[in-house]
Amino acid sequence: MKQRTDDMDRDWINTARTLSEAVPYLQRYAGAVVVVKFGGNAMGDADAMAEFARDIVLMKQVGLNPVVVHGGGPMINQMLDKLGIKSEFVRGKRVTDKDTVEVVEMVLTGLVNKRIVQAIMDEGGRAVGLSGKDDDLMVAEADDPELGFVGRPVEMNVQVLRDLYNAGIIPVVAPVATGMGANETFNVNGDTAAGAIAGALKADRLLLLTDVPGVKDANGNVVTQLTPDQVRAMIADGTIAGGMIPKTETALDALEKGVRAVVILDGRLPNASLLELFTEHGAGSIIREPR
Repeated sequence: MKQRTDDMDRDWINTARTLSEAVPYLQRYAGAVVVVKFGGNAMGDADAMAEFARDIVLMKQVGLNPVVVHGGGPMINQMLDKLGIKSEFVRGKRVTDKDTVEVVEMVLTGLVNKRIVQAIMDEGGRAVGLSGKDDDLMVAEADDPELGFVGRPVEMNVQVLRDLYNAGIIPVVAPVATGMGANETFNVNGDTAAGAIAGALKADRLLLLTDVPGVKDANGNVVTQLTPDQVRAMIADGTIAGGMIPKTETALDALEKGVRAVVILDGRLPNASLLELFTEHGAGSIIREPR
């Protein structure tokens, strides 16, 4: 015989309250385009991948239009090691030569992209994987000639993404771009690609899932709300440093291109995207123009 306890009653009441409190946010985001950059350690963890996919499927189910952009640095490194391809570095950055960019394309558009697509399908969603080369979605040029085929997006053609999400399909994009010349392939930083796609779509939200809780102030506390001017000041005085600089610069660029808000949040937190979108307290650092 199954019996109900007081603890179970409390859990159910809390669950019902959470669902009720989410209603205004569900209404607020109905039809909104949300670009989600997925990467970090969660990509190599089957349970974390399934949880991420479940969150994305839920977003679609309740009326949002999620677009997933992913990275895959650790998988690229593993494959380069297996193939015995040694990397050169300039100023601490990997030089992406022709052999390396072929491995990058193989890993990102094949292995990683299809794992994410499969995870979304396993959770009951519909997904299609593509790269920036498909339909000339993302055209890039060399960001730094010394780094080889590391690209910076210069032209975006995002109608294919609109066609997919309007048809009820979740696009999953690998950050590999075509070039201006014949048969050119560029590896684009995942955050940069996500920002460019979000800007071209004039997305309501760009969520950058990372391995840190958000942007921290000089005392090490996470700042939950920031304006672009505050971000620039924190970069200038060194409060924002290291790997957080390119993420915040991506956020600023996306806002200038028409994205309403960018959130840098900890992708290791269970249901981080849902907490950010559908609860009052959010789950990271939101950057937007002052209201």
